[in-house]
Amino acid sequence: MHLVQPAEPSRPGRMAPGQRRQQILQVLATMLQEPQAERVTTAALAARLSLSEAALYRHFASKAQMFEGLIEFIETSLFGLAEQIAQLPQSAPERAQRLVWALLQFAQTNPGMARVLVGDALVLEHERLNARVHQLFERLESTLRQWLRESDPSATATVDAQARAAVLMGFAQGRLLRFVRSGFKRSPMDQFDAVRLHLPHS
Repeated sequence: MHLVQPAEPSRPGRMAPGQRRQQILQVLATMLQEPQAERVTTAALAARLSLSEAALYRHFASKAQMFEGLIEFIETSLFGLAEQIAQLPQSAPERAQRLVWALLQFAQTNPGMARVLVGDALVLEHERLNARVHQLFERLESTLRQWLRESDPSATATVDAQARAAVLMGFAQGRLLRFVRSGFKRSPMDQFDAVRLHLPHS
């Protein structure tokens, strides 16, 4: 999945506000996935877009708001996938496995977004961005937990589901971190079969 490329402007040099916002986010995501990418500045982003920094701020009030746009895209994509997976005629463990796979595949397809997910791209940025990413992972883990305790609502099964959901999410976050730290060379889906070790037999 990728951010949708902006449509061609109807007149040379002109672009609708929504299209320009989309283009800014697309270029920001692209810059984040470049090898050895450092902290992206608004000056560098504006230069890449052939715009002034003032022009950027006509579309986003701050750089933090630009990152929030990327996080919103990640949330919409992942929770949209979760809703689709929830409707599949599969066992709870199979759906949990599929959601973890979808998260890792999303990151591999969107390396710049992977840097956002592990917090690497948010160093020195506004703390609320890290808080929002943390909340995203909490929601994913909650979804896993809910699915894994569907078949048995007993107290013991609930505790077991909590532990398994935490292990699965920890596994996924570790894969994402390794992917980013390797300069996107080590696939986050390597050794994915290890996920099955933490799921009950269906």
